[in-house]
Amino acid sequence: MRVALVLTTAAALILTACGTSDDSTGPESGDGAEGAFPVEVTDKYGTVTIEEQPERIVTVGFNDQDFVLALGRIPVGTREYMGFDYRNRPWAQEQLDGQEIPEVGGLEVNAEQVAALGPDLILGTYSVLEPDQYDTLSQIAPMVGDLEAGDGTSTPSWQEQLAAIGDAMGARAEAEQLRADVEQDFRDAVEANPQFEGRTAAVALHMDDGSFYILEAGDPRNRFFSDLGFATPAVTGEVGPERYDLLDQENLIVVGATAETLADDELFQSLDVVSSDRTVYLGEFGTTAPAALGFASPLSLPYLIGAALPSLAAASDDDPATVVPAVEE
Repeated sequence: MRVALVLTTAAALILTACGTSDDSTGPESGDGAEGAFPVEVTDKYGTVTIEEQPERIVTVGFNDQDFVLALGRIPVGTREYMGFDYRNRPWAQEQLDGQEIPEVGGLEVNAEQVAALGPDLILGTYSVLEPDQYDTLSQIAPMVGDLEAGDGTSTPSWQEQLAAIGDAMGARAEAEQLRADVEQDFRDAVEANPQFEGRTAAVALHMDDGSFYILEAGDPRNRFFSDLGFATPAVTGEVGPERYDLLDQENLIVVGATAETLADDELFQSLDVVSSDRTVYLGEFGTTAPAALGFASPLSLPYLIGAALPSLAAASDDDPATVVPAVEE
């Protein structure tokens, strides 16, 4: 099911990247001195030693590029983010500064293309690589692969990714400051909207066959909302029309559809959470807000807070007369 949920409808990719509730300081590393090498970073395959300051970084994770950009560097190669015009994502334009980054594969990473770029560091902290793929890439350059999640779920938090990437790049201080800044964005949003606290919200992917999938508490896309104070429903997973009642929570966040998409679904429209206008539609897969949720990076998360907060606030004020605005793009 995890692999299936990585691939969205219409062959678009939605990342199960990272949330914001983890308080860990990140993976094991060296002595922590800024820019001091060698450093050691631990991923799920073991510990990799990076001997010198990397100059040519290739990102083979689905969202690692954003982390490198946020720390002030532009990778020399990157993995394609499928199903979304990621080159024009609004949250990274300043960091990209108009530069095009060569691609080294999409669903599958092309090791030959990686090697041709002459990297001295390969980052894939959320890459979902098979062990043989990891081994192949690690023979090209020091490779930081998929990380173990500190909370026991299947994917690391964005803080864990940021700590690992910051250490590998020799940018620990910058990574720690960036973490503090993004976490402050979440605290500010929570402080401005105390009504979020404890409200049960189903974060539901709208699938190709018309069913929904309510995201589990440990799914990083769900963590975005739980870190704003929302609670996860007791029952999650696939929801067909016969169990649409599971969507009928205090709030509903639909990912992969618009209000217009579901306007003719009479059963869906009959739900109280829909008819009372307590539903937020993030938009179709391949559009900006769902992609920002999927990237779950220090660049995309603040962007999504700004885009989604007005809609979430209106949907949670318990006033049926309030019209919930569309999520901003």
